[in-house]
This record gives sequence, C-alpha cells and structure tokens, in this order.
Amino acid sequence: MKNKRLALAANICRIVLAVVFIFSGFVKTIDPWGTAIKINEYLNSFGLDWIGDYRFGFAIWLCGAELMMGLMLLLKVRTPLISIFSLCTMTIFTALTFYIANWGTVEDCGCFGDALKLDNWQTFYKNLVLWPLAMVVWWDARRGRVWPISRAEAAKTVVVMSLAFGLGAYCYRHLPLIDFLPYKVGVNLREAVSAEGDVEAVFVCRNIQSGQTAEFQQGDTTWYDASQWEFVESREVSAAERNMSLSEFSLFDPCGDHTDEVLSADGTTHIIGIIKLDMLTPRIERRLAEFVSGAQAAGERVVVITATPLEEPRQISFEQSGDLPLYNIDATTLMTMLRAKVGCVTLQDGVIQEKANWRDL
Repeated sequence: MKNKRLALAANICRIVLAVVFIFSGFVKTIDPWGTAIKINEYLNSFGLDWIGDYRFGFAIWLCGAELMMGLMLLLKVRTPLISIFSLCTMTIFTALTFYIANWGTVEDCGCFGDALKLDNWQTFYKNLVLWPLAMVVWWDARRGRVWPISRAEAAKTVVVMSLAFGLGAYCYRHLPLIDFLPYKVGVNLREAVSAEGDVEAVFVCRNIQSGQTAEFQQGDTTWYDASQWEFVESREVSAAERNMSLSEFSLFDPCGDHTDEVLSADGTTHIIGIIKLDMLTPRIERRLAEFVSGAQAAGERVVVITATPLEEPRQISFEQSGDLPLYNIDATTLMTMLRAKVGCVTLQDGVIQEKANWRDL
C-alpha cells in the first residue's frame, strides 16, 4: 500500500513538473531573441558580458533542454536519468533566483518569457514549490536503469531532442510562432502612439486580509466588495504608463521626429527593420531589393529603420531598388517589435498587418 501511494504521488509530481517544464520551455524556445536578451541581462549582472556573443546559441540550448526535459518526463522516456537532471536544475535555479531576489540587478527572471511575468520573489516561491516535486520524482525513479539505453529509448530521445532544439532554431531563423509582445499583428500602432497623452483614472485599494494594495481600471467592479477591499486613493494613469513599449515607439533622424509622418500614411506601409546596417549581406540585399521593387510596383510605401546611429539625414537603397527613407529607432524598441536582425513590419492604415523575417519576404 505504501509503495502504491508513493508511486501515485510520484506520478502526480512527474506530470505537474513536466507540464511546468513544457510550458516554460515552449514559451521561451519560440522566442530565442527574448531569451537571449534576458540571458544578456544575467551576464551583465554577474560581470560576464564578454560571453554575450554566444547568447543566441545558449538560449536555444537552454530552453530546448527545458522543453526536452518536460516532454521526456511527461512521456516517461528515460525517467531515472531525467529525474536527476530535473532535480539538479531545480536546485540550481532555486538558489539562483534566491540570490537574484535578494541581491541581483535583474528585474524579473524571465522564467516564463514574455508570456507570463513574475517578479523575482514570486519566481523563488514557485521554485520552492517545484523543488520538492522534483525530489519525489527522483526518489521514486532512483533505482531505475540509467545506462545502457535501449534502441527504442534512444530513438524517442532523438525525436524529442530534434523537436525541442529544432523549434528554437526555426523561430530564430524566422519569427516566434506566438507573439506575446505589444507589437503583435492587429495592433493599431497609429492610435497607440497618438494616445500617449491620454489619461484614465485607476483606483488603488488594499486587501483587508493580506494588506497588499492593488490597482483597478475604470469599469472593474472587483474592488466593490467591501469585505475584501478597502479604498485607498484614486490617481490618473497615462497611456505611456499603461504600455511603456508602445509609447516609446519613435522614428527620428538628425532633422527631427518622423513618427507621425510614417504612421499617419494611409494604405500599405512596409517598415523594414535592420538592427545594424553592417549586418546587410549581398544575399539579404537581393531579397530586400526584390521585395521593395514589388511593393513599389504595387504603389505601396517602404521606409527603413535601424538602431545604427545616423550622423546626418540619409537614404538607403538595395541594389536597384531606388532610395528609401532611413530613420533611427531605439534598439530595444526595434527588437521588441521585430524579433529578427533584418525583417519587415507591414502596416495597413496604421494597423500591424504582418511581420516577417527577411528570409520570408
């Protein structure tokens, strides 16, 4: 009876741990750019920025390994070995998040990418819950066979590994399968930027039981429950505070700001984003030239933006495409809008219609 209870508890722990690993690994694997940015924050925090050039490869490996661990736990593939890895992983990251919460300079751990934001203490508490689960799974599987492995196990391992790491590589070469960022398809960028000065009232209330405060938007009646919430104050919040990323969208050159000029244009506008101009290769230029020629033939507007500082107003051309307006944009904003070294965001009357890596133009 005791062994059956332990087996049942271990199965429940294994499934819960697997689901968390799969979700966490998946949302980061499909966004290797975002994961690489977070890894860079960690490296800078520990004074290891000199290895930042390898952050993309490390991001694909780290998140792919997490996704692979989750899938193998869920499918019960080589559980004795994977249980050791999962316990080691939870031990290391529990200690790391405790350090970050107390003394680190990273604002959030990024454990669920941009899909779900947790602060550092919430992440630490989450790991405190998962660590005992990993311990139970390892304890139940510790007597199982680690080596050698059968042909069937080897085949399953290769399939899962190919899926996990292949997904990360695919999303790096193209775009994330799911866009969790503010600049997603369907967002009216024109309205979002023009509404920066708009304000609305929010209500600050204190939870009677926990003592913690929370903010409620207009129309949210949750705080009406007097048995749970106590009104503290009301204040005005601008659109810039509600969505800092969208409010920071700005296109400029040494002559001034060109944001309204680009976003107010009716019809189709293609914004080609290039992180650094020296990233352009002959192959990329040929692809951009073909795309620009087709867009111009259809009467569509094309502008180019880059994070490379412009010392004077200038235009840019790709082979025989003709001169195109070239503007500056903040590097972080560009990487938030377009997860690619070179890519394109297509607007239709100010609304984001499509996003593409240069390979997919």
